Amino acid sequence: MNNSFITNLSNWLEEKMMPIGVKISNQRHLAAIRNGLTLLIPLTIIGGFACLLAVPPIPSTVTEATNVFYAFLLGWQSWATANYTYLMIPYYLTLSVLTIYVVLGVAYNLAKSYKLDAMSNAVASLLVFLVVSDSVDLTAGTITISKLGASYMFGGLIIAIATVEIVRLFNKYNIVIKLPDAVPANVAAPFNVLLPLVFNVIFFTLLNILCTYLTGAGLTELVFTIFTPLLSASDTLPSALFLILLSQFFWFFGIHGDNLVGAVTTPIITANLALNLEAYQSGGVASKIYAGYAATVFTGWLVCNVYQVIMAFFCKSERLKGLVKVSVIPSIFNINEPGVFGIPTVLNIYTYLAQTICTIINLSVYWFCASAGLVGKWIMTLPFTTPGIVAAIVGTLDFRTGILWIILFFVDLVICLPFFRIYDNQLLKEEAAAATEE
Repeated sequence: MNNSFITNLSNWLEEKMMPIGVKISNQRHLAAIRNGLTLLIPLTIIGGFACLLAVPPIPSTVTEATNVFYAFLLGWQSWATANYTYLMIPYYLTLSVLTIYVVLGVAYNLAKSYKLDAMSNAVASLLVFLVVSDSVDLTAGTITISKLGASYMFGGLIIAIATVEIVRLFNKYNIVIKLPDAVPANVAAPFNVLLPLVFNVIFFTLLNILCTYLTGAGLTELVFTIFTPLLSASDTLPSALFLILLSQFFWFFGIHGDNLVGAVTTPIITANLALNLEAYQSGGVASKIYAGYAATVFTGWLVCNVYQVIMAFFCKSERLKGLVKVSVIPSIFNINEPGVFGIPTVLNIYTYLAQTICTIINLSVYWFCASAGLVGKWIMTLPFTTPGIVAAIVGTLDFRTGILWIILFFVDLVICLPFFRIYDNQLLKEEAAAATEE
């Protein structure tokens, strides 16, 4: 593939596609979803580790302390059983009520983008969601947290966006209670949202009653039913590959691919992760493959680690040998910007083709292995700086996933090496030419 074709294609994409990409990335509602869901990252980490402590991953065959390791596991199990109620509290207050935080995060960010009072609108949206969630049992005076979990995330997203939009319209047409200018802003803000809040509560309550009357299910239950086919369709290898390769395609041309597809993928992989952890906590089997960092660990993180090894041991150009000295440590912890912009991978056909081939192979192999039960599915989120092989083992609670990661590492090494050698030779010629000119 000659350089002129790449240059022409790059210019065309920059002229025609980049403005579209920027608009999609900055689209107000998609940005609110993307930014709002970042609130869930620490919560899913805390909830996941709480569940792990309370439900140790101990095989049923381990019944006697025949060695030190088994003694540790059985001791952990005994301690977890005795303290299960307390250990599970963080899980129940995070992943079991995930949609509460989704509503708060998305409504807050959307209101902020409209320059409305973000906190008042976030709380108001949460109230509306709770009113229509059918989670309140008036007879018993309790709240059913199963109605607030990941299954109802899409209902929460719709309610968060709709309630803020209604508040915006009320403000636009000045249908608000305005206090004198002398009243502090923090005091006036709740009154500004009061009239639209009353409308939202009444409107969504009536809508919830209508949905129940017509379909036998409340509003959030109906949204869950509608979005179930989307969740099922997204948890397939073709759809996962399409989204990941689309992101990498935009990255090749310097467009932030993660921002473009993140608003679509984040709700899906987060909901799937919560469903997997819920199954694990109840003693069932995780069923969702496209969850958590499953795709990321076996595509971007793994391939970037391979790049570092190739540059360190196989490349001869001063540029790549010098780059690896400053990029190898960050790369181990998945901070890949030094390599991405130092190699660079933008408009680099060699790294793009290598990564595309590796992505297809890696994700396909993991998908088929996970489907066959040969490796684990993702049930925990870890900090993004967790090294790939550690994330593969801990995230799935299955050491076999780590073994698969190692195998794919060497497969990727074989795939990427020829591409890097060609690129390295090109850089060597450029360096020799530059030295001659001097």
